Amino acid sequence: MADFLVGYDGIKDMIALSDFLLVGAGMFCISMAGIFINRKNILILLMCIELMLLSVNLNFVAFSHYLQDITGQVFVFFILTVAAAEAAIGLAILVVLFRNRRTISVDVLDAMKG
Repeated sequence: MADFLVGYDGIKDMIALSDFLLVGAGMFCISMAGIFINRKNILILLMCIELMLLSVNLNFVAFSHYLQDITGQVFVFFILTVAAAEAAIGLAILVVLFRNRRTISVDVLDAMKG
């Protein structure tokens, strides 16, 4: 092992768990604000939902690292899989909506036709 790494305990010495949790909480709050402030554009709503899922993933990875347990990273893998499927389905619905209505506004989604 290199001499400059002697006594180095990894990222625990550099960044505390509370720092990761604050960044995750900040990302979550920004995504919630984006959802509540901008309710007109479906694309921005989808991006805010993805940011929300990424903030939860950051917290899972931080706890997984600090507790030396891989369970959090397994949860992140499943959450990313579900998020990718959600994004694909959401964008497909968005494309169909734009082709039919020529807009991606949430206001045009009030009619439910078969």
